[in-house]
Amino acid sequence: MSTTLIIAIIVVAVIGYVIMVYNGLVRSRQMVEEAWSGIDVQLKRRADLIPNLVETVKGYASHEKDTLREVTEMRTRAQAVPAGDIAGRAAAEGMLGAALGKLMAVAEAYPDLKANENFRDLQGTLDKVESELQMARRYYNGSAREMNVKVESFPSNLVANNFGFRQATYFELEDPADRQTPLVKFGD
Repeated sequence: MSTTLIIAIIVVAVIGYVIMVYNGLVRSRQMVEEAWSGIDVQLKRRADLIPNLVETVKGYASHEKDTLREVTEMRTRAQAVPAGDIAGRAAAEGMLGAALGKLMAVAEAYPDLKANENFRDLQGTLDKVESELQMARRYYNGSAREMNVKVESFPSNLVANNFGFRQATYFELEDPADRQTPLVKFGD
């Protein structure tokens, strides 16, 4: 075998490897984006429930204005976070989750409200959305982990750095209490 043929085989093998790693990185980036889309859908579903929930509570607990205002403000703040700011969105959603928890605690003090069918339906829907949101977060963070492993691992990190692939941000809540699903309790 000539030296030129050996060099050509090595060059083709290296190019093939770079293409394979690049395609794997692209696949991982797409998985992260798809996973974020899943979180975004669940956050939108939750945000869409809030006005109905606030209005229902307002009818029974009108003097709980501070709690109702806080929920509304946290919803607005969460929706105002720019699309690519995952850490900012996590912080804003954590504050919204805490405000929703307070709203549910207020609801516990009003037996007529707890007995209201519309309120119970909203609670059930919120519980389902929170559960689906938790699954979406786990999927997103798993996709982010896979991407980050590829971006950091040798030798794929050489390809990642040369083609501008970056680590994905985990969707984490800062306050451990915010990691809990808001308490949704049906009747006594």
